Amino acid sequence: MKTLIHDAVLGDLKVRRHPFAKHVSVSIASQGQLVVVAPLRMPLVLVRHRVAAMRNIAQQLLVRHAALVQYRDKQLIGRSHKIVVVPTQMVDQPSVSVERSTILVCLPPEHQITTPSVQKMIREHVRTVLRKEAKMYLPQRLALLAKHGGFHYQRVRLQHASSRWGSCSSNGTISLNIALMLLPDELIDYVLVHELCHTRQMNHSSAFWRCVERYDPNYKHHRTQLRQKTPVI
Repeated sequence: MKTLIHDAVLGDLKVRRHPFAKHVSVSIASQGQLVVVAPLRMPLVLVRHRVAAMRNIAQQLLVRHAALVQYRDKQLIGRSHKIVVVPTQMVDQPSVSVERSTILVCLPPEHQITTPSVQKMIREHVRTVLRKEAKMYLPQRLALLAKHGGFHYQRVRLQHASSRWGSCSSNGTISLNIALMLLPDELIDYVLVHELCHTRQMNHSSAFWRCVERYDPNYKHHRTQLRQKTPVI
């Protein structure tokens, strides 16, 4: 159950009610948005009061996220896109658009790409670009690897609401994070093989890792590399 509240400093925030939550907590989602988790029966007025008392913590989370993902001029995004900054005096406010393979950032005087509001606009377009690339690449690549290994799954779902690169449900649905498009091919394949092996072993037993090793002999190295990355956009 989600509710929207407004904070004078933090703006609009989504509140998620959780049956096991004993107090209010604030975290940052992989999309860079603040999320409030609160007990099921706590009145909204009390949730707002607790959030107001945690503003400093929330703002520190946003600063850390901004430092983790800082978009810059000439940065490559995914497989085929690049950020290009164009200084302009034709407009008063910054704008971001996607022109073919370019994420075009138009900046009027006295505006910088590092400005939080500009970074937010870029992030929204980056997410759109990665979703488009993921839709074109990930399902086909997953199907090819599944055919090669004789794996069977029900369907594939693309998302970016999780901090995980991928997951596999007990009913055979494989969910893949669109942020995978930021990874090199070998790490994408490792994640896909990992989830395909979960269609046979819904655990991380020795049998599961033998399955992963069979289709990715260098999985230990790839696993170590992946731990150094995050699916934050």
